[in-house]
Amino acid sequence: MGRIRLIAWALVGLMLAVTLWFAVLAPRFDTAVQNTLGQGDYRLDTTDGTPFTADTLKGAPSAVFFGYAHCPDVCPTTLGDLAGWQGELGDAARDLRIYFITVDPERDSLPMLRDYLSWSEGVTGVTGLRAEVDKALRAFRIYARKVGEGTDYTMDHTAYVILFDRDGRFVQTISYQEAPETALPKLRALLGG
Repeated sequence: MGRIRLIAWALVGLMLAVTLWFAVLAPRFDTAVQNTLGQGDYRLDTTDGTPFTADTLKGAPSAVFFGYAHCPDVCPTTLGDLAGWQGELGDAARDLRIYFITVDPERDSLPMLRDYLSWSEGVTGVTGLRAEVDKALRAFRIYARKVGEGTDYTMDHTAYVILFDRDGRFVQTISYQEAPETALPKLRALLGG
């Protein structure tokens, strides 16, 4: 009888802990993360000649994607998806700013990014010193890790597009290779239509 009572109290305690997490702690944690995503003291350079800081995210809806020019698959696929979404949105996409921030600043200079993104209309490349890129990775909570040695290496990295509203606040993400049926409504909502 004592063992059953102990198990019952343990289950009640577990249920209270789960309820506390989902009802009180998780929403506060999520809000705190959302309110700080993209914020920080990083200062990077863009292919259009302007600095990229947390304030850059203010003023117009923005889509931010982290990648690198030597990426064999994820980055060109995502850039292609972005181009497709822009085409589908038509004139509604004219206010959307798109930033491609490198996770590999050692190889991705501004001229390299200009060349790499030349086929991606409306995409601004972003790079800078390794220390500044690392600050941005932390600010956007992006995972990036070098794989391999020498100059012929790849980068593992987070592969989603991060959406920010006109006030520079995080809205939501679009997953890698997310279907247009779900990605486009997210972009339409971001753009106010």
